Amino acid sequence: MDWSIIVMALPILAVGLLATLKVCLAAIAIGIVLGFALGFGALSRFRAIRIAVLAYVDFVRGTPLLVQIFLVYFALPVIGINFNEYWAGVIALSLNAGGFICEIVRASMQSVDHGQTEAAQSIGMRHGQIVLHVLFPQAWRRILPPLTNELISLIKGSALLSAISVYELTHAGQEIIATYFSPFEIFLLIALYYYALISALAWLSRYLERRLPQY
Repeated sequence: MDWSIIVMALPILAVGLLATLKVCLAAIAIGIVLGFALGFGALSRFRAIRIAVLAYVDFVRGTPLLVQIFLVYFALPVIGINFNEYWAGVIALSLNAGGFICEIVRASMQSVDHGQTEAAQSIGMRHGQIVLHVLFPQAWRRILPPLTNELISLIKGSALLSAISVYELTHAGQEIIATYFSPFEIFLLIALYYYALISALAWLSRYLERRLPQY
């Protein structure tokens, strides 16, 4: 264990961690909005919308995240859609997370007791009102734990963005290793940085879950 390498690498990897947070926060924000919109679309009364959402979710779940990153960064420019490394990474992570969050939202709302829907229909509520005002509020506690797991997966998946030269935690570590040839110390530090970040997110999720009202 070379402690001088560790002392030197700590601040550099901290900068990489901040870059990872920047990418992940943007991807989480976009992915949550997209996922919830698709989740509501999956419960639409219009069959065409449900089929379109299902096709999107199947594609996202059936292809590796790395391939999706390459599609956004390398394939889209062929049809005239160009993104720099940062935004290609954010969009790829967002699109991936959106598909999984969609399934979390759909499954959670469909798990609410069907009697709730029947009661709402009996007082004349429309389908959209039932989804938004009856099912969604009751599904929150069921949504939060798997949503946290998906956000953790997103943070871990951000390491793949080093493949398209996005400067984030893993890429910062790779640059240090290329210079000082110390993979053990650097990858151990990277793992500890990721562990601290994900542990903080898991703690926040448990805290919010305790604060949510019971239904």
